Amino acid sequence: MSEFRIHHDVNELLSLLHVRGGDGAEVYIDLLQKNRTPYVTTTVSAHSAKVKIAEHSKTPEDFLRKYEELKSKNARNLDPLIYLLSKLTEDKETLKCLQQNAKERSEMSANATSSSTTSFNIPATSTKMSMQELEELRKKLGNVTASSNVPQSAEVIRKMLRDRHNKKNPTQPIPVFPNWVYDRPALIGDFITSPTPLGDPVVAIGTMPLPVQEQALVEDLLYVLIGVDGRDITAQPVLGRQSRSFIVDPSLDMSVKELVSRILPVASCYSTITRFTEERSSFEYGQVNHALTAAMRTLMKEYLILVTQLEHLHRQGMLSLQKLWFYIQPTMRTIEVLASIATSVEKGECMGGSTLSLLHDRTFNYTGDSQAQELCLYLTKAASVPYFEILEKWVYRGIIKDPYGEFMVEEHELQKEKIQEDYNDKYWDQRYTIVQHKIPSFLQKMADKILSTGKYLNVVRECGRDVTCPDAKEVLYTLKERAYVEQIEKAYNYASKVLLDFLMEEKELVSRLRSIKHYFLMDKGDFFVHFMDLTEEELKKPVDDIIPPRLEALLELALRTSTANTDPFKDDLKIDLMPHDVITQLLRVLAIETKQEKAIINADLTDVALSGLEAFSFDYIVKWPLSLIINRKALTRYQMLFRHMFYCKHVERLLCNVWISNKSAKQYSLHNAKWFAGAFALRQRMLNFVQNIQYYMMFEVMEPTWHIMENNLKSASNIDDVLCHHTSFLDNCLKDCMLTNPELLKIFSKLMSVCVMFTNCMQRFTQSMRMDSEMNRLTLEHGTMEGPPTQNERTEEAEKKRLTSKFLAEHVDSLQSDSNIEATISKFDSNFSTLLLDLLDKLSIYSTNDCEHSMINIIYRLDFNGFYTERLERMAVERSQKAAAQH
Repeated sequence: MSEFRIHHDVNELLSLLHVRGGDGAEVYIDLLQKNRTPYVTTTVSAHSAKVKIAEHSKTPEDFLRKYEELKSKNARNLDPLIYLLSKLTEDKETLKCLQQNAKERSEMSANATSSSTTSFNIPATSTKMSMQELEELRKKLGNVTASSNVPQSAEVIRKMLRDRHNKKNPTQPIPVFPNWVYDRPALIGDFITSPTPLGDPVVAIGTMPLPVQEQALVEDLLYVLIGVDGRDITAQPVLGRQSRSFIVDPSLDMSVKELVSRILPVASCYSTITRFTEERSSFEYGQVNHALTAAMRTLMKEYLILVTQLEHLHRQGMLSLQKLWFYIQPTMRTIEVLASIATSVEKGECMGGSTLSLLHDRTFNYTGDSQAQELCLYLTKAASVPYFEILEKWVYRGIIKDPYGEFMVEEHELQKEKIQEDYNDKYWDQRYTIVQHKIPSFLQKMADKILSTGKYLNVVRECGRDVTCPDAKEVLYTLKERAYVEQIEKAYNYASKVLLDFLMEEKELVSRLRSIKHYFLMDKGDFFVHFMDLTEEELKKPVDDIIPPRLEALLELALRTSTANTDPFKDDLKIDLMPHDVITQLLRVLAIETKQEKAIINADLTDVALSGLEAFSFDYIVKWPLSLIINRKALTRYQMLFRHMFYCKHVERLLCNVWISNKSAKQYSLHNAKWFAGAFALRQRMLNFVQNIQYYMMFEVMEPTWHIMENNLKSASNIDDVLCHHTSFLDNCLKDCMLTNPELLKIFSKLMSVCVMFTNCMQRFTQSMRMDSEMNRLTLEHGTMEGPPTQNERTEEAEKKRLTSKFLAEHVDSLQSDSNIEATISKFDSNFSTLLLDLLDKLSIYSTNDCEHSMINIIYRLDFNGFYTERLERMAVERSQKAAAQH
């Protein structure tokens, strides 16, 4: 079971049990995933579980009756459910909780339905009801009972099935038999109940001599065995799916009546089979049921021939009641098995794969009864022919031709172009899906391979190439599953190879992934330096002021004038300005299905104006069928990695600019200030942190993980392996780059913010000192070697002085004394050191407790000389003491 499925089922269960508050579904999901074990329910364990539940039940008869009913309907996963329920009966605390919950739910439903229940005006008990009132009450009660208990008529069911099919396939409506097929009951071959007796006035058969009685009943039985009422044996009307019953003249001799009662079940079974074959041969019930009814009709021909021969003997006066019983006995088992199958198919409302599952299970259940098993095998082979024809087209050509919706694979109308537009559009998973109840039980183990085989071939077909499996052979039903398992395996291997070769060689998947790596994982250094130089001024603007076409032009220039020009897929790279910064985007993704989700989504982000740098990202145009691998979900992961590293690169450039400013500021005697040395050291520590984080992400996470993925892709045998390796690569990169841990992500975000604020502050300090120095220079009167300054020179210097004074007046708040600047630098140092220590401490915890060993490499790189070791050890001791005190 997938993680998503577990998550969905847990949430559904909590909702049904009205569980609110607590730790939410996450705790239960983690427990289930950690403690789940593969378990296969055996017949023995299911039987013992059934007995255990019956013993604990207050109404064991009702439970066993319901179990047999579900079993007859061929309900899937019934035995595992029974086993689970038996385990629940052993847990007293859970039972008490469930009983309380059931009581509350029943009270709620009773209150909800009390207002909507049908009320009847029943006279008071003190008054007598007239016959008319009694009749009206009987009719009302009869209508309510009929609407709730009596099954829907065959006509209503046919219409419902037809409407459902036509709604799903409006272009392929189901053919409809003309009305006269159903309006003429004599065509069906079953009993026609007549309200008035036909023929001569009836004489009580009991008054006749015994030989006359016997001959009269032989004639009646020959009629009844082919669905026609006799004189002394008449059929009762059938309601719903009941078996046909008969009324025999009560004056009949007891010895004769006993023999008659032995033969009549054959007539009842014949009636059941006839009704089933007539009804289920309609187009609405699908091709499998149609094939099954055709096979049953073929078998029934032998029965009708037998009855015809017996009638011939009767006309010659050579057939007694004992002989009739003797001749009919060999056919009884066949008729009983056919009637039993017909009843089960009707009760289970089986169609397509579920019909085949029922037939297959019956075939195995009749082991030891060779006649019944051979009969079921014949029916299963005949019914599976249309199903296997659909299967062959799917696994050999990738085409679904399922006009009646019987096949295990269901097609959904999805546009493959949306795979590039919508993050949630799972084309590969949702275009073709498995419908569990339509899987024949003998193909259950191969269901996933059948789905994948057709999907692989279908992808290639949609690219305009006609593909047909060279090993295509007719698939036939057999009790030896290995026969068709081998055929499906061959088709699967061929389909896997065709699609893999198509993507790897013709569509150059690896080259495409390498191209994406160049840009999203920043392994083209000269391109990024050139691009960031070109777009530096543009990306400093607020995102609303940026002109995207200008950025696209600068991107084109950077691509053409760097080593990226050799990339044949460079034209597919595009600019994308995102609505959130990368930290917000990551936190929103990580908060999905958690208690913080609503708070983060509803947070008002309109007050925060994004700069171009914070909103900037790359996008990539991927066409079908490569979009199966490089879909929107994968591209979003690439974008998050890129934005994270791009922002780190931006912070590094800001720190390097501070270094350049510090170098040029030495001429203004800044190096004499007390705060200068501290600021220089802090800037170097920040630069060391940012560069080492970048080095770790690029050379200790992405490069090794990329090489692992490349090697795995070389050995991949099918497209699902490729998808798995690619997704695993992206997930590992996100995890090892600390992007999947909200706690680490927030600390890292604060560290980056401190670095950016420090660079802005240092640039202001340097600029203010430069202005101050310029002001001092302009106040000095000076001449030149040619004499005192001229009038023009004096005017020019006066203008400079005025502009400088204006600038200083506007930025007077940034001009501070040395002591204030020193305090500011000290505060930056304290904040940075605290956050860095917090990050290193958290990394040491995760690398130890969660076995994230790659993260410990960051500690080794940032604490290469043991500068932080002593403080980290002290924090670890304090943490252990605190934990011990709590216990």
